[in-house]
Amino acid sequence: MCGSDGKCYTGAEMFQGWLKPPVTPGHEFFGTVVELGEGAAEKWGVKVGDKAIAEQIYPCDRCRYCARGQYWMCEKHDIYGFQREVAEGSWAEYMRFGPHARVHRMPGDIRREAGVLVEPLACAMHAVERGEIQLGDTVVLAGAGTLGLLMLQVMKLKHPGQIIVTDVKAERLEKAKALGADVTINVKESDPVARVKSLTGGYGADVFIEASGYAPAVVQGLDMLRKLGTFVAFGVFGEKTVADWSIIGDRKELNIHGAHLGPYCYPRSIDYLYRGVVKPDAIVTTRLPLSAFQEGIDQLLAGKGIKIMLEP
Repeated sequence: MCGSDGKCYTGAEMFQGWLKPPVTPGHEFFGTVVELGEGAAEKWGVKVGDKAIAEQIYPCDRCRYCARGQYWMCEKHDIYGFQREVAEGSWAEYMRFGPHARVHRMPGDIRREAGVLVEPLACAMHAVERGEIQLGDTVVLAGAGTLGLLMLQVMKLKHPGQIIVTDVKAERLEKAKALGADVTINVKESDPVARVKSLTGGYGADVFIEASGYAPAVVQGLDMLRKLGTFVAFGVFGEKTVADWSIIGDRKELNIHGAHLGPYCYPRSIDYLYRGVVKPDAIVTTRLPLSAFQEGIDQLLAGKGIKIMLEP
């Protein structure tokens, strides 16, 4: 289950008009191939009995973005779990991957906890790449939920100078520390901007990645970045935020990068999770039968645990 599933369920404005209900939710998934349409085996290199995954977006393969290989920004932008009939999601016993799907074969013995994290890890990889982290950089990561904890593990592979993680929940910050964060900051207990400045000789962070979906974190990120720093916006926000844009241009000349989905990252994501380069056990905290999906939604909205996994 994804945080955006909870925002969609409660009617966040960003889903209005794009969502086509009633639709089966679920865009973080993997499963076993039980049936193949004509040409599917040859196109995707899978056979009945294989483990497989489709990327969360179901591109149209006709728009200018798809034609340029930028399929993750497809103009039509159907995503599994949000569009009725076209891209029905995974909270069901069976799921259909359409002819435009981006399908990847997975190791047959991949653990369930690893398999369900392939989609969020691909997103985390893409966001970290957008940060253009250099050796020795100070990186601030806002949010220690599923995506944040995955980004943290990917960031360490870039060998930054220090990783600072912020959140409002002590238990999540403890997990971040255990996974390699150099410094953690509870934004309810101390001023994150002042703390980051104190850890960087007064300059501020080189890179700030927003993975919390918490609107005030945007303002904090702009304030704590050094001049010529890089801001990566990944979080899905349930509300709008307001910031002083003169900080971006006139005062600091910042690089502002968006990050959306996980294009061209799925093969590496599968590999890293299968080999244990990225560890899933601290992230998948709750396992529920598929029939208990409502309990999962309730726990998600209550902020309990990290990642909730539904098992058919």
